Amino acid sequence: MSARGKKTMQKVSVREARQHIGRLLDAVAAGEEIVITRRGKPAARMVAALEVVTEKVRFPDRSALRAMLPPAKVPSAMLIREMRDERI
Repeated sequence: MSARGKKTMQKVSVREARQHIGRLLDAVAAGEEIVITRRGKPAARMVAALEVVTEKVRFPDRSALRAMLPPAKVPSAMLIREMRDERI
């Protein structure tokens, strides 16, 4: 960030970006924004990725529903094999 608290922005060509990708990624991680130009015109913008917070997905309890279903007459693996073989 600059002295005024604004993010700084660098412009680099595609060639420079290829040659210095590590340095550019470090700059982006430090808060800079990188604009990659192609023939002098902006083509892409590199900014820090949002931190993804992964929560464990909790599915509702379906044991009562499963208890109401009739038992399978044919194993599912056999059904899948039959369906697959029918397409051949």
